[in-house]
Amino acid sequence: MPAPILQLFQRPGMIELSWGHPDPAFLPVAALSRAGAAALDQFGADAMQYGHPAGPGPLLDWLAERIGRQEGRIPAADEIMTTGGISLGLDQLLTSLLVPGDTVLVESPTYHLAVRILRDHRLNLVPVPSDEGGLRLDAFQHTLARLRAAGDRPRALYLVPTFNNPTGRSLAQDRRQGLVDLAAAERLLIIEDDVYRELAYDGPAPPSLWSLAPPGVVARLGSFSKSLGPGLRLGWLTAGADLVQDIVESGLLDSGGGVNHYTALVVTALCAAGDYDSNLIALRQGYRARRDALLASLRDHLPPGFTVRPPGGGFFVWVELPTGADSRALLPLAERAGVSFLPGTRFHLDGGGQSALRVAFTLYPPDELAEAAQRLGAAARDYAAATSLSAAGPA
Repeated sequence: MPAPILQLFQRPGMIELSWGHPDPAFLPVAALSRAGAAALDQFGADAMQYGHPAGPGPLLDWLAERIGRQEGRIPAADEIMTTGGISLGLDQLLTSLLVPGDTVLVESPTYHLAVRILRDHRLNLVPVPSDEGGLRLDAFQHTLARLRAAGDRPRALYLVPTFNNPTGRSLAQDRRQGLVDLAAAERLLIIEDDVYRELAYDGPAPPSLWSLAPPGVVARLGSFSKSLGPGLRLGWLTAGADLVQDIVESGLLDSGGGVNHYTALVVTALCAAGDYDSNLIALRQGYRARRDALLASLRDHLPPGFTVRPPGGGFFVWVELPTGADSRALLPLAERAGVSFLPGTRFHLDGGGQSALRVAFTLYPPDELAEAAQRLGAAARDYAAATSLSAAGPA
């Protein structure tokens, strides 16, 4: 049996809606092949050398111009750097900023694998609940006051405010500035995971928290993982100059010569050729069609009391179950029917989320997503009948 080269595994006969992975057919293999040759033609042996610790200037210039055009704020040269994607960027931020035992607030529900990275740093994690409008500012203020009364001062807040993983929700417009203002007053750093910004399906994405904040209040992490391909392991950070330079001058980047220097120059060539925008247009069209197919079929097949929350972008649909239901108990029934999902408990720090589940719509074409929803609906009807939940209201 050959050694595995991918994280993804798919069981025969199972439609795996648990994986937030792109369809291989949507990955721009030909454009990246052309860009690889163009990068070597343009940069020659320099593409294979140790890179600048902050990342190659041509890519940073392209990013700064695009960010300024889209968000109305251009990061200064010392406020932007490349990263090895969101995960490594988050890890670098935490290494630079925090020590074990520091308190970090975390939006709930949230990206479960970011929680693993936070826990790797032995931090004290405190959840802050969200609702249909995203992170609740009243809960944020209450949590800060409670911790302050106990002699604890949180150092940072981690959240995915735009097309959240897992819910697909975006932080409401009227809460964005309020959150930034509160964080500035508390001298608390917002860590904004902005990985889904480019995948908006119903209109422009809302403004980033970074674009609304004074310098130094928000550290925003972006990535090419969703807009090009996760295997590139390439992203960027826009943050206060002191924080960016502290990371740029770290031993890791001094020793390594930046992060993924060759890959960054290949992406530079791809962007210069115009292939980034054309690929993004295709992704938005393709993923929008998949989202819509899954939503339509879920609405047709889920029993009463199961509520579907349409996302405006990103990779995921959040399904709320009737009061008293537990998606962990539904999962084995769904898998026997040939479809998988992630229970909502995976995205909560405090044991909540039983009455919710997450499904991804990016890996499969519309017809398979429709079939997956039909299978999930059949399992949900069996579960509801067995647990007398058919007449219950949504959670």
